[in-house]
Amino acid sequence: MSITNEQELIGMQKVSEAVAFTLKEMINYAQVGMTTKDLDEYGAKILSDFGAKSAPDLTYGFPGWTCISVDNEFCHGIPSSERVLKEGDLINIDVSAELNGYWADNGGSFIIGNDINQHKRLVDASKEILEKTINNIKGGVKIADIGFLMETEAQKRGFKVIKNLGGHGVGRSLHEEPDELMNYKNRYDNRRFKKNSVVAIETFISTDSTIAVELNDGWTMVGNKGGYMAQHEHTIVVTDGKPIILTKMNEILN
Repeated sequence: MSITNEQELIGMQKVSEAVAFTLKEMINYAQVGMTTKDLDEYGAKILSDFGAKSAPDLTYGFPGWTCISVDNEFCHGIPSSERVLKEGDLINIDVSAELNGYWADNGGSFIIGNDINQHKRLVDASKEILEKTINNIKGGVKIADIGFLMETEAQKRGFKVIKNLGGHGVGRSLHEEPDELMNYKNRYDNRRFKKNSVVAIETFISTDSTIAVELNDGWTMVGNKGGYMAQHEHTIVVTDGKPIILTKMNEILN
């Protein structure tokens, strides 16, 4: 969506606060021995307290309030009472919701307990790339140039990017134009970021794979060549200068 008045900005701020606070609290709550279903139900209560509804459930009928992916799962992991979190697991939580007709999206990867599996370098790379990306977005900037920046920064750190996942416009629904804000340069994409538009910017930084493939459950995605992936995501408003980070409260870049 494009922000055209103060009421729309307030609406986006409120839903963004709901998803950002929920993500932050879920990351803080996650611990070894807990199931991903436990973690999802904790997030569900927080969203409900805000009066917010799960966006993946509303939009796609996703079987959970939030997406929780563990280790080799890249994204869209289904919360399960069978999946128990272990020391050193790489976890990704993606929280998106609707509140009073406005939609926002955010996510973050983190390590549970001690980093016994050496995932920290990947997680840090994803955070650094998201921060640098957001700082380079403003009205008039070519979307493909931002994709080029993301891939170049990943390669500098010895990582790859997933080429079939991307950020997207958001606001009046979960996925809007501009869609397919990719982590690489699509030389056929001549679109530019527009001032006052709301977009969800996300990284998909991986160790081995360049394509995410869907498992038989119809939701969970893993890498075509295995390995691990880290994702960090903010909902932002594009301006003439530095973007307004609506989901800043999640503290994923801290």
